[in-house]
Amino acid sequence: MEKKALSAKKEVVLNGCELTIEEVVKVAREYAPVSIDPECRKEILRVREQIEKQWISEDAPPAYGFNTGVGKLKYTAIDPEQNDLFQHHLVMSHCGGVGEPLSEEVVRATMLVRLNAFCQGVSGLRWEVIERLMTMLNKGVHPVIPLQGSVGASGDLAPLAHMVSVLIGYEKAEAFYQSQRMSAREALEQAGIAQVAFELKAKDCLALINGTTVFAAMAALNCHDAEKLANTCEISAALSLEAVRGETAAFDPRIHKARRHKGQIDCAHNIRKLIEGSGRVTEEARKIRLPHDVLHPEYKPRVQDLYSLRCVPQVQGAVRDNLEYVHRLIEEEINAATDNPLVFWEEDGSLMFYSGGNFHGQSVAYAMDILAMSVAELGSISERRTFQMLDPTLSYGLPPNLAGEPVGLNYGYGIIACSASALVSENKTLCQPASVDSIPTKSNQEDHVSMAPWAARKAGMVIDNVEKILGIELMIGAEAISLTETSLGSFSLGIGTNAAYQRIRQDIKAAYKDTYMPDQSLPAIKLVKERHILQAVEEAVDGLKF
Repeated sequence: MEKKALSAKKEVVLNGCELTIEEVVKVAREYAPVSIDPECRKEILRVREQIEKQWISEDAPPAYGFNTGVGKLKYTAIDPEQNDLFQHHLVMSHCGGVGEPLSEEVVRATMLVRLNAFCQGVSGLRWEVIERLMTMLNKGVHPVIPLQGSVGASGDLAPLAHMVSVLIGYEKAEAFYQSQRMSAREALEQAGIAQVAFELKAKDCLALINGTTVFAAMAALNCHDAEKLANTCEISAALSLEAVRGETAAFDPRIHKARRHKGQIDCAHNIRKLIEGSGRVTEEARKIRLPHDVLHPEYKPRVQDLYSLRCVPQVQGAVRDNLEYVHRLIEEEINAATDNPLVFWEEDGSLMFYSGGNFHGQSVAYAMDILAMSVAELGSISERRTFQMLDPTLSYGLPPNLAGEPVGLNYGYGIIACSASALVSENKTLCQPASVDSIPTKSNQEDHVSMAPWAARKAGMVIDNVEKILGIELMIGAEAISLTETSLGSFSLGIGTNAAYQRIRQDIKAAYKDTYMPDQSLPAIKLVKERHILQAVEEAVDGLKF
């Protein structure tokens, strides 16, 4: 991957309280440059100056991790003359992560969230440290951070220590620069960062490594992706509704107003907008008997559809409500100071260190478990719609398995639909809550932990699975519409569903017979992952509540 141009992107200015999830995405995935509000810089410098005056002395009272050891060694005093060495030892000892490296985008989001936390001016580290981390981010030096090893209390000690090992230019640390893995020092040199070796001073290390940063960064990206996926799932539901010529009464606004849930009301609104102008979801279209309709030799009003269509607003709207809660909580978290101890001004103008537990990730763990369960339901209901379209006893006459003619010689889409079923079952396992688990660590100093990192990681896995499930539904919905052109071609699709159908057909031609399945499924999944279908629909339809 070529180095992305920073100058073309709007700068994200950090002030410790206004960072948005959208800005995290821009920095993590689009390489938007980052700066810190000058007023925040002034306060950071003012706090550190007072720390140097008041606390850098042998007679200073004990302050956790500043002039004492950490964890069970909190009562051990650190000689001021040995504090620089203590900082180095903390980095070395805490580089205990294992596993494959975190993705580049998660590392970039991590660096950004950590920088934003420092802008509150309560972490007490030096400005030079913050400036160096920001320079690394802006120049694209991405530390190799193992994805396993954090339990989400005392924040992300091990992962962040690996980040700091690159910041100090430790010779055995590694980083990615322009997508090439190399030693930290080589990456810093190639990025034009003149001072390759860098020393930490009192409080610098603990401020850097003690925070809810890696899993908060993952959570922010998950939240953004889940919201886009929820919007896409409304499009796939609408296209499936068109494919089986479904009833629209279930989306009448009065029904949803009576239930009062905002997500449900908005979801139903979007379905109506997506199918606006459709002739396929009318009584006239439903009166046409398709050749494979074995259950309805004579037309009878359908009255109501299966739950996977009729209850789309109730199910997918509930997901919307959950994601709104998660979004609020995660934006609070990425604007939080989460290291320990924190320093605050006293009335007499002095600074005091206060030990607390802002590093505990319980709230993020809950949010990610809720997100995982919610997104998994999008996949579950999508798979049921796919199942319906392949069964002629449920689809009102679509060919069995959507097989082309002659049926039998052509098998159709049963196996790729089975893949969707497999992914749905995977998600059921991944939805086992991480937030209800805890394992005591560090000689019981950390006797309750959040497991937020695992909650965030598996939520990302659920999102990845559901992107595939929705790609399969959209592919099959489009094929169902193409296979019925002879009988139903005179009936138009809705404004939004037509935009989705045409965008699918731009990359995937109608098969009409058995073909090499990856030629259809992989492009369909890519259309979801890269949000091309979502973009096409948003451009075609006004008034969607996306």
